[in-house]
Amino acid sequence: MSTKIPTAAKDTRSEEEQAELEYGRLTSKDYLYVSEHPVGEPLPTPIEDEPPYIIYITTYISYLLLILIGHIRDFFGKIFKPRDYAHLVEKDGYGPWYDGFESFYVRRLKLRIDDCFARPIHGAPGRYIKCFNRDRTVVYDEYTYPGTSTECLNLSSYNYLGFAQSKGLCTDHALKAVEDYGTSGCSPRSLSGTTDLHKECERVIADFVYQEDAIIVSQGYGTNANLFASLADANSLIISDELNHASIRFGIRLSGASVKVFKHNDMRDLEKLLRNSIAQGQPRTHRAWKKIIIAVEGLYSMEGNMCNLPQIVELKEKYKCYLFVDEAHSIGALGPEGRGICDYFSVDSRRIDLLMGTFTKSFGATGGYIAGPKALINKLRINYITNNYSECVPPPVLGQIISSLSVIDGSLNPGEGSERLKRIAFNSRYLRLGLKKLGFIVYGADDSPVIPLLLFLPGKMPAVSRFLYSMNIAVVVVSYPATPLSSARVRLCVSSALTKEDLDYVLTKFNEVGDMVYLKFSSGIAGGSKIPGQPPRWSIEDVIATNVEDCKMASMA
Repeated sequence: MSTKIPTAAKDTRSEEEQAELEYGRLTSKDYLYVSEHPVGEPLPTPIEDEPPYIIYITTYISYLLLILIGHIRDFFGKIFKPRDYAHLVEKDGYGPWYDGFESFYVRRLKLRIDDCFARPIHGAPGRYIKCFNRDRTVVYDEYTYPGTSTECLNLSSYNYLGFAQSKGLCTDHALKAVEDYGTSGCSPRSLSGTTDLHKECERVIADFVYQEDAIIVSQGYGTNANLFASLADANSLIISDELNHASIRFGIRLSGASVKVFKHNDMRDLEKLLRNSIAQGQPRTHRAWKKIIIAVEGLYSMEGNMCNLPQIVELKEKYKCYLFVDEAHSIGALGPEGRGICDYFSVDSRRIDLLMGTFTKSFGATGGYIAGPKALINKLRINYITNNYSECVPPPVLGQIISSLSVIDGSLNPGEGSERLKRIAFNSRYLRLGLKKLGFIVYGADDSPVIPLLLFLPGKMPAVSRFLYSMNIAVVVVSYPATPLSSARVRLCVSSALTKEDLDYVLTKFNEVGDMVYLKFSSGIAGGSKIPGQPPRWSIEDVIATNVEDCKMASMA
C-alpha cells in the first residue's frame, strides 16, 4: 500500500492571490459565448476522425506485447518468487479474492502507469489544482512523499462553473448553513433529519429545471443505482443508449426489467427497437409491456457529445413511452441559462418525464436529484431506496447548492452566473477548435466542456500525462475498460475558472507534446484544416491569432 500522504504546507498567499488561483479574472468581453442550439435545426453528427491504419495496428501489437510479457513474468514469477503471488493462490483452504486472470489487467498493465492515475491533491480544485509530489518505489503500488506539491492548471476536475472555491459567495452561504443547522442535517424541528432547508433546496431545483417537484439524495452514483427499481419491474422494458453511465446500467439490472440497447445516438436504431418491442410485446407471453422507458444522458462524459434530445422527445411522444434523461454533466454547463440539455435545445423540460442530475459537477457540492411530475416524485419519496436508506444531505452542502443555483439564475448577485456560463461556453469551443487546428483527433460536440483527445497507443498515455504534469498541467488519461481498447484518450475538462491566456498556454504545451510523441493524426475532416482536403498543420501562432473569432462561428466541422 502507498505511504501516508503528508499534511499540506500552509499557503501564505493573500486572499486576493488565492482567489485568482481558484477563479481567473476575465480579461476581455470578447472571451464570452452563449451555448445554444438553433431551434429547428438538426443536431449535426460529430465527425469522428480516424488515424492512419498503422496507428491501429501498432496499438493492438502494443497490447499484445504487454499481455505476452505479463504472462511470461507471471509464469516465471510463480516459480522463482512465490511469495509475490501468494495472494493469487489458495491458502489454508480459502480461495483467492481474484485469480491471476481476473487481476491480470490491473497487475500487468494498469500498475505499470499507476502514477498517472489518482494523483492525490489538496486545496480547492479551481483554476489551479495542487498535486502532492510522490516518488515511485520498486514496488509498483507504493510511493514515497517528500511533502511538497506542484501547482498545475486544472483540466482534470468537473468543476465546470468554478463554484468549488474556498472563498466567495457560495462558501459564505455554506458556512451560514452550518451556523444555523449544524453539520449532521438533523434538527430539533424534524426528527427524521429533513429540515426546511432540504425542502427549500428541492423547491429551488424544481424551479431551476422547470419541473413540478424534485427529490434530493446524498449520493450521485446512488441516484441512478436504485432509481429504476422504484420505476420498473419484470413487466417493464428499458431501452438504453449503449454509452450510458455505469450507474444507469447497474440500476437497470437491479430493477429486474428487460433491457434493450440501441446504438449511441442512432435515432433510426432507437425507433426500430421501439416499434419492434411494441409489436412483439414481452418474451414468451407477447403481452403488452407494462411500461417502456428510454434512458439517455444529456452529455456523455467519455465521448463529449450530446443526446439528440429533440428527436428523442418526438419518438417518445410518438410511441407513448417514458423518457429518463441523466443530466449529470449537462446541468449547469449547457444552455444560455445553464439549465442543461433542455435549455440548450430549447425543449420544454416538462416533455421529459424524469430529469436526473448531480451536484458534484457544476455546483461544487455533492449528491444528486430527481425532478419530474409531482405525483411521481411523491411516489419516489415512499419507495426510492436511496432516499429512504441513506443519510440526508448535510446543511453546508444544501447551502452550497442553493446559493450556486441562485447565482446561475441571477437571483443572487445578478450578472455573475451569466458570465460564468458564457465563459465556459467560450473556453470549451476555443480549446476544442485550437486542438483540432493543431492536428489532434478530438471527439465530441463543439459546446461540450468535455474534450476527449485521442492517444490510441498505450505507451502514449503515461508519456502525455507525465510530460504535461512536468509542464504544470493536470489532465486525466482514460483507457480500457472505460473506453474501447483501441481508443485511449486524454479527457480534458474545461472550466469557466480558466482564462483565455491559460488556454493559450495549454495549446502551446499540447503542441509541443504532440510533436514529441507523435499525436497529430488528424486528416482534417473534423474542422481543423486551413485548406479543404489538406491535412491540418496550423502553427501555434496562427491558432492563437485566429481562434477567438473562429470558435464563435456556428460550426467548424
